[in-house]
Amino acid sequence: MSTCTHETMTNHHDSGLFAQLSDTLHTWRDRARQRRELTQWTDRDLHDVGLSWSDIVQEAEKPFWRA
Repeated sequence: MSTCTHETMTNHHDSGLFAQLSDTLHTWRDRARQRRELTQWTDRDLHDVGLSWSDIVQEAEKPFWRA
């Protein structure tokens, strides 16, 4: 007869899964924030980085889960 200890029954992949989920949520939140900030840029800011308003609109309209 075999006996299972608490240690052998533990799923050691949980922490990796939670870390990956946390990283994904953090990335999504950052994307949403950055896209909101882009819409606040001035014409001079856009000129300085070589972007147009159409570039900003295209980026800002993307869903947060799309890179």
